[in-house]
Amino acid sequence: MPEPWEDPREEARDLMRALSEKFKDGSRFQEKIILALAALAGAIVLFSSVYTVEPSEEAVILRFGRYVSTESPGLHFKVPFLDTAIKVKTKIILQEEFGFRSSGRGEDGDRALRDESLTLTGDLNVGDVEWIVQYQISDPKKFLFSTREVLKNLRDVSQSMMRRVVGDRTVNEVLTTGRVEIADEAQRLTQEVLDRYDIGLRIVTVKLQNVNPPEPVKPAFNEVNAAKQEQEQAINQAEREYNKVIPEARGKAEQAVRDAQGYATAAVNRAEGDAARFRSMLAAYRTAPTVTRTRLYLEAMEELYGRFKALTIVDKGVQGVLPVFPHKAQQAPAGEAP
Repeated sequence: MPEPWEDPREEARDLMRALSEKFKDGSRFQEKIILALAALAGAIVLFSSVYTVEPSEEAVILRFGRYVSTESPGLHFKVPFLDTAIKVKTKIILQEEFGFRSSGRGEDGDRALRDESLTLTGDLNVGDVEWIVQYQISDPKKFLFSTREVLKNLRDVSQSMMRRVVGDRTVNEVLTTGRVEIADEAQRLTQEVLDRYDIGLRIVTVKLQNVNPPEPVKPAFNEVNAAKQEQEQAINQAEREYNKVIPEARGKAEQAVRDAQGYATAAVNRAEGDAARFRSMLAAYRTAPTVTRTRLYLEAMEELYGRFKALTIVDKGVQGVLPVFPHKAQQAPAGEAP
């Protein structure tokens, strides 16, 4: 701050003289400023002309708002300040939820979700159906420019097709056995409508989540379902017993038949063998009756005596019990040694 007795104008003149001395070479200073600005502008141009597309993306290039091309993943160049690159995730699976949300929701959200999930069945009952739609962007150009609200169209089409499919089934099919068929049919119909709209979406899968009856009738339905489960258990138990007993009985019957057939075959073979042997004996007997009769007698005796372990034959002319030596009364003839 200048002293009270100093002239402020003099101080200003001194400052101007100092600045003029510092920048006395004005042309060289201007060249440096221009070079710095040019370098900065070049860096901005280079930065705005180079862009990278991630592996899960495709880039749609617009020039003055008009579509130019679709670029694949990698490093690319565009005209700076004229081209705009819009990146669309085409390689990942996206998901829409109906009748529920994975994140939290308030009271108004609950009411909206109930409106989404309540569906009229073919037998005029109501089912609380929750499902998800997994989809993929197949054409980024069509996804961006074919319609204004792509996801809203997807949700509207999915709800319409799900209500149509559920409306052709009974409530029992929706709640129990028909879940897979319903999901497959809803996926097929939804894809057909989206193909007609030509909005560049591909439905990957439709999955039913929780399918329940409405809360007011839920206890009654649970009772009916429990009774049906008991009935199915009883039927399954009876089928298990049937599958256990019937094959066993059939096996025993087949075994008895095989045993009888084997016995009959053995008896027939034995009878045929006996008949053949008798015919051969008859032929031999007619040729040599005496020899054949003697041979048959000897064979019979051999078979009969062969049944005994020990056999003693006593001649009826023997007098003693132990006829080993002659009796003392029987003398040897004269001239023979006793």
